[in-house]
Amino acid sequence: MFSTLRLVSSLLLGVAFLMVGAGGLSTILAFRMGEAGLPSTVVGMVTSMYFVGLVLGTGYCHRLITTVGHIRAFAALGSLMSAATLAHALTLDPWLWGALRFIVGFTTVGMYMCTESWLNEKSSNEIRGQVFSLYQIVLYLGQGAGQFLINVPDENGMLLYILTSILMSLAIMPVAMTRMSAPELPKPVRFRLSRLWGISPTGMTASMASGALMGAFYGLGALFAQQAGLVTQQTAQFMGAVIIGGLVLQLPIGKLSDMFDRRLVMVGVSLATAVVCFAIMNKDVHNGSALLALGALFGGLSFTLYPLAVAYANDYIDAEDRVPASGGLMMSYGIGASFGPTLGAVMMDVFGPPGLFMFIGAVACMLMVFIAWRITQRPGRPVEEQGGYHSLQRTSPVVYEMYPDTVDEDADDDPEDDTRC
Repeated sequence: MFSTLRLVSSLLLGVAFLMVGAGGLSTILAFRMGEAGLPSTVVGMVTSMYFVGLVLGTGYCHRLITTVGHIRAFAALGSLMSAATLAHALTLDPWLWGALRFIVGFTTVGMYMCTESWLNEKSSNEIRGQVFSLYQIVLYLGQGAGQFLINVPDENGMLLYILTSILMSLAIMPVAMTRMSAPELPKPVRFRLSRLWGISPTGMTASMASGALMGAFYGLGALFAQQAGLVTQQTAQFMGAVIIGGLVLQLPIGKLSDMFDRRLVMVGVSLATAVVCFAIMNKDVHNGSALLALGALFGGLSFTLYPLAVAYANDYIDAEDRVPASGGLMMSYGIGASFGPTLGAVMMDVFGPPGLFMFIGAVACMLMVFIAWRITQRPGRPVEEQGGYHSLQRTSPVVYEMYPDTVDEDADDDPEDDTRC
């Protein structure tokens, strides 16, 4: 295990730099657009373009990687991301920023694909689950740390763009200098959304709802904090608390979903998310530790909806279809995330800062009602037949090659025969 971790440490270091830079950039941009007085709807539309880039970039980046190779593709995509980040400093034009957010989303998914295919190739079956978990922790911690970049003093308005660009450039170095042989990228398998709906309406709907509410938060959370009267340091603390809270509650909620009907757990999580959202709307909690506690609780609850959806859908999907079907779940998440920031921004324009969490709470309530109705239409799978819950962020479809429940239990794990290590 330790020899494998040493092999993939350069990849994880690159991911850490990438997540700090890209995670901080989204918060910085929302904050800057708020300072410029742009309407919330404009901010929402600009931030939505990042998720559009994520969705559309999957197929194009796959062709790029298979054509020029992992290292060249990673370096090219990272360089383009770094350049697009610096270009934000040229002018605060919403049309240009929307195009730049699309480019950053497009390049991000390609870099995820390179990294995840490498991690999967270099991990033996018996430790793939540990590598997968470590990768998810790096994603959460890197993204959480990136929220505090807005605390860096920036008198001329360019330093933060330079800093995030440097971090993205540093992400290229560990991968470009690796001596590991490049893996073969898995071929994409088409899995129609209509087929996914026929197999698991609950899993698909929960994925889309999770995308809508998380896209809205990622795109507009910093704007909410700014409009609610929080200073820069408090905004960073709030955003960081939400993301770190999302990591902390993964294990206990995941254990509950392995012990009971997952749909009941999703109903409970959706209800609790809505309650926390309505508590955050109260102006009396917008200053002090109460908002941080509610933010951490919100992250801890809402961040589990997507992995719960994936785990539930996998309970009904044949083993050979889990990887392509998971790509459909990821597409559903991306569709929801593409619309979430714009719809949340409309609510903020109408109702002020509380409109963001009014929208998120409404999505959670609608998901709760839908799942409760589905419980009456389909008997639950016995708990002993359920698969396992695993913490999971929306990155690229290749991550499901590492997903522990997709590994063939009968595969030969003899290290002498496993040429991937």
